[in-house]
Amino acid sequence: RLLAAFLPKAFRRPVSEDEVSEHLALVKQQMAGGRRFDDALRAAYKMALCSPNFLFLQEKPGRLDDHALAARLSYGLWSAAPDDELTALASQGKLHDPAVLRAQTERLLASPKAARFTRNLLGSWLNLRDIDFTQPDTKLYPEFEPYLQQSMLRESEAFFETLLRENLSVRNVVHSDFAMLNERLAEHYGIAGVKGDHLRRVPLPADSHRGGFITQGAVLKVSANGTSTSPVVRGAYVLDRILGTPPDPPPKNVPAIEPDIRGATTIREQLDKHRNQPACAGCHAQLDPPGFALENYDVTGRWRTVYRAIPDSAKDKVVNVPGTDIRLYTQGRPVDPSFAMADGRAFKDVDEFKQLILAHPEQLARCVTEKLMTHFTGAPVQFADREVIDAIVQRAASSDHGLRTLLHEVIQSRVFTHK
Repeated sequence: RLLAAFLPKAFRRPVSEDEVSEHLALVKQQMAGGRRFDDALRAAYKMALCSPNFLFLQEKPGRLDDHALAARLSYGLWSAAPDDELTALASQGKLHDPAVLRAQTERLLASPKAARFTRNLLGSWLNLRDIDFTQPDTKLYPEFEPYLQQSMLRESEAFFETLLRENLSVRNVVHSDFAMLNERLAEHYGIAGVKGDHLRRVPLPADSHRGGFITQGAVLKVSANGTSTSPVVRGAYVLDRILGTPPDPPPKNVPAIEPDIRGATTIREQLDKHRNQPACAGCHAQLDPPGFALENYDVTGRWRTVYRAIPDSAKDKVVNVPGTDIRLYTQGRPVDPSFAMADGRAFKDVDEFKQLILAHPEQLARCVTEKLMTHFTGAPVQFADREVIDAIVQRAASSDHGLRTLLHEVIQSRVFTHK
């Protein structure tokens, strides 16, 4: 009785009599060897929890059965096994009804557990799970502290939740007229009038240079290292995570550019020499424009018009602060974010760059659709999926490619319901 109740929950599907008998045989074997009943039963539970049936989503090629569909939906939105309602609908064979599947999607999204969907999707899509991978150099960025980083992460999550809840256009991935801020973030971004620790929706002034994921502190931090920004790294990040056009790997035997924290040269001057190499020019025509567009943001996401540098005169000047040592920095060379796209369209700053990207919202919608598909299926998008993606983007155009519309379209698609 206990095994017959436990195994379907562990395997997320009905189990056969043979599967129950297999685990029951282990219980009997353990008891015959002198073990107590509870220890013998625990051994059978361990056997189930070490089984591929528990460790993996066992999906057979073709149309998924209702229990596999329930598991894919539940793990995608809740990062958890299906609950009783999903399991009951799967047992009744109702989940393949588009109306039922849509209603269950809405039910799961309405639960507090859906916060796991936000956190996990942004962790993989925007690489936010690596926000602790580097820490800003305290010599150059003494104002950065853990509470600011926590606020940055919550900003991105709250922003995504707002887009999803209100079905706002994916144009907001690149630019929005609002941000989710608390007092510490507003201070960091130079936005006045925000008081208190709680995040709230704040209309952005026209001159704020904020709005959208690409100008949020968490995104700007994970696309830089702890000392300097690199237009190449940030350019590759925007191409892959925002535009869905990942660059080719760099050629072998091409040395990386080392940052000059002394301020003697700018990254633009260093890259100008790099781009003159024939093996590098083609890729940099794609990489550098989005990277330079974001060059006004330092490694902490703060807006800057000049670089920070550590001159030789400050080499031995250390300010002692509890928990850290801060070396004095000075203002370095001016930041020049202007560049031209590979097709020749020029921009002078991030605001003009955003407008060039927003001229093709279907590209943003296609990228978001692909990221959602990868999240729910656990597999990269295949060539055969392109037709489905194109159809989703076309149908979602009527909602200005709303994020919730795209989510429902992905879950209703053949890519989600089939393996």
